[in-house]
Formats: sequence, C-alpha cells, structure tokens
Amino acid sequence: MTWCRKIASKYNRTNTKAHFQYTLFMIISKVYKPSIDIAHRNLRPGRIFINKGQLGFIGYVSALSWFAVHPVSMNDTNRMVSSDNLGYSSYAFEQEKNIGFLPGEGPFVAGFSSSNLGDSSPNIRGPICVNSGEKCDYLNSSCPIGGKKACIAFGPGEDSKGLSHFSAKQELHGPVYGAHQWVNMTDETHTGQTCKPALGHSFAAGTTDGGGEFNFIQGDTDGDPFWDGIRDAVLGPQNETTACHQPKPILFSTGEMDSPLPWHPAIVDIQIITIGSLAIVAVPGEFTHYCLPQIVVIAGLCNIYTHYITTYEEYQIQRYEGASTIYGPHTLSAYIQRYRGLARAIAHVMLCCLTGPEPPFFDEDKLFNQVKDPAADVAPADTTFGDVLQQVNSVYKVGEIASVTFVAGNPRHSGDIVNKTFVTVERFNNDTNSWEIIHTDASWETRFHWIKGLAGQSKVEWHIPLTAQTGTYRIQHFGHYKQFTDNNTITPYVGTSDAFKHQSVT
Repeated sequence: MTWCRKIASKYNRTNTKAHFQYTLFMIISKVYKPSIDIAHRNLRPGRIFINKGQLGFIGYVSALSWFAVHPVSMNDTNRMVSSDNLGYSSYAFEQEKNIGFLPGEGPFVAGFSSSNLGDSSPNIRGPICVNSGEKCDYLNSSCPIGGKKACIAFGPGEDSKGLSHFSAKQELHGPVYGAHQWVNMTDETHTGQTCKPALGHSFAAGTTDGGGEFNFIQGDTDGDPFWDGIRDAVLGPQNETTACHQPKPILFSTGEMDSPLPWHPAIVDIQIITIGSLAIVAVPGEFTHYCLPQIVVIAGLCNIYTHYITTYEEYQIQRYEGASTIYGPHTLSAYIQRYRGLARAIAHVMLCCLTGPEPPFFDEDKLFNQVKDPAADVAPADTTFGDVLQQVNSVYKVGEIASVTFVAGNPRHSGDIVNKTFVTVERFNNDTNSWEIIHTDASWETRFHWIKGLAGQSKVEWHIPLTAQTGTYRIQHFGHYKQFTDNNTITPYVGTSDAFKHQSVT
C-alpha cells in the first residue's frame, strides 16, 4: 500500500493566508499554520462511508465534503477575519454535533473543502448595477455609471441549512493508493503547447464578487496602450510568450520575472489518491465548472497554487478566470493528459515509475515578508492595557448586543494564537461559584474589533442568541502589548468587563 498526503487550502478573501515560496504569493500571504502537524500526530485507524449528492462525503466521527463554490459570500465591505460560507458551514455542523463544547474542541470534525470552484459564485442572485438596479453588462461585468465597481453580485442572504441531512451508508473497502508527480507546466505538449506563466489584463479587473481598480475590464482581448507601456518599461513579455498566450493580452509576464524569486511556479505537482473505489484528484488551482466531469472528487487548491484553469473555449473570452489561467489556452488539456498518466499508474500499480523534474527550493535567507512589525503600543493617559473605556450595560435581552471597549495592544503582538482566544463570554455558575466560558472569538455570536489609532482600543461584542440562558455574565479580553522602553518587551494583559444580567424577554 502506498499513502500520499496532500496539502489543501480553503480560499477566501477574509481569512489569514498561508505561505507559498513564490514572489507573487509572498506579496499577499505570510502566515504559518501547524494544522498539518497536528493532523499527522493524531492519525488513527477508521472506517469511511461515502455518499454522492448535494452533500458529499461523510464518516461517523467526522465529515469531509467538497463544494464547487467560492467562499466569497462576505463581500469587500467586510473588515473582519472570517472563514466565509465554507467555514461557517463547518462551524455550524460541528456545533450541532458537539453539544456542550466550545468551537474547535469537540470530537466531531467537519471539513467543507474547495472543489472545482473557479467560476462558481455563491451570490446566485447575480450581479446588478447598485446605483440603478439594472443588470450589468454581461461580457464586461460593468455598469454605464460607476463601471465595474458598481457591478456587484448578491447572494441569497440565508443561513446554512441541511446540515442535519448528511448521511452516508456505502462503506469504502479496498486499498489506499497515492500517485504524485512533478511536471514542468511551461513545456507540456498535447493538443497544443503550454506557455510560461502570465496574467492577462482582465486578471486586474476582478469579478462581480469583488472588482479591481482602475479601468481594467473583464473580457479584454485587446489590452490597453497605457498599461502595456508601463509593463514594457518594467519587463515586457517576449514575442514567443505573447504568441503562446493569444488571445490573452499580457499584463504581467510572471514567467519571465524572477526577482527576488520567481513570481510563479514552472514546476507543479499533481496528485491522485484512491480509497477503494473513490478517487480524489488533487489539483493545484481553481478549475472551472466545465473543466472536469463529476465522476471523481475534485480537491482544489492542493499542494501549490497556480491560479485558475479554464477550458479552451472559456479562455478565448478572457474574463477574469481566463486571464488568470497562467499557462495559456492549452493548460486544461495538459493537466488532463498528466492526470490520465497518474490514473494509469495507480491502475497498474506502477507508482515507482512516476519521474519528473526536481522543484526548486529557495533558501530561507531569500524569503521575505513585506508586512512590517507593528509599532509599540500606547495607552491613553491615566490608563493601562486591559482597562475598560466603555462599560457594558447592566441588563441585556435576547437579540441585543452586549458591548465593551478596552484599552488594547495590537493583536499582532499576541503572536501565535492557535488554541488561544482574544475574547471570552462567561456565565457565572452559582453551583460551583465560578465563571464558565460560553463563547470565544471562534463563536459566531462574538465580534472582536481592533480600533487602530494613536492609542489602541479593542471593542468586543456579544450578539445574544435565542439559546442564551438567563443569568450573570461578563466579557474578558486577552491580549499583549509592546512597550516603547525595555527593548520592546511584549507583555500579556487581561481586561474584564463588569458583570451584567441577561434576562428573558417578558
């Protein structure tokens, strides 16, 4: 038996990001997550049951499902860290199964993962011009007044439902195989030739789930003399690259940009894992809906990220997804050819023969982080960190918001917050004469706002749910502050609100 692990990420715009060793991704992401190590340390024997339908793949003590939908239900106006629709589904399902446990602490684990989500939006009401109510231009996703910024897609605006309808009765039996291979995606030949990586003008246009800046539009196959001039002054694409990517007008020829490190990968890993009759195809990007038949599980955003993968026909239109298909119009056919090779290797148990080029490894001293360390914290005069600036009310009812504001340090000074929380909502237990934690910052009912300024503040909110018991409560905030003096020492602090009553509605 051969077993291969795959590393998969869950994309959304409102969460902290992972770390990739390529310049373009370093610019937008730099957070290490130890989840892989934790999972590996907790490997256990188990049984797997499967179901195919609207709600995918489930086990008795955990559930793993794949959905072909972007986690972009929370639009660009949101300023809070959130795991969006897939994360909320995972949270709600786990809370339903882990009665009496805080988020992330119960035995039942629910994973809602990305599939071929490339062109699938959760905002199914579609895009409209917010200043007129009319439909947006179909091809360019723009409006007569306000351009693409005024063209915004909206979703159903309803809570996740159907979680309790997960069921799976077919048990998987058979061996577990994994096939993995490194391939040079800039030099693949099948129905056509793949290209050095490049992003088109429409990449900068964004989508109806979040438009870009300036005058970039979707569906652009001509380019723009102004932006092309700036591009050529910095580093224009070679003629061969331009011809290879047609009809994409190249904005960033990332395959020819290698300072301080390559901007995009040339060598990419592909992978298939089989568990009995189930095949999981780990793809290194965002395949669009029409790219692959639904006869296997498509696990998107795995191992490395290569933007989008569209069909040849979608590529010709050069909307955002086509402009973000970095290896050219024949990217999909090249991937299909390679995945067929992996499937044949598994079928004939020839996993030893999957050779490929060695991927680059960048020395740690070449890696960089554009996020500067935050400045030292300053408390307002006659206060110290953790002091309350605005106190809670004495009484609240269901549906109201209990709110308290603390003197606070920059949350980034708290460093690694895995298994920690910035916030607790606590209820006093008269039987034990002690405070019990009811919610943390992982709870949907809490909000933690960092208010940046000369003197930092943190505002904590508890949106009181219908399930809240009557009683006495308090809110605590945990943080760290960096001092100007004493070699920028990081010091922990705790802030505690006054006790307040939650009363039932009369």
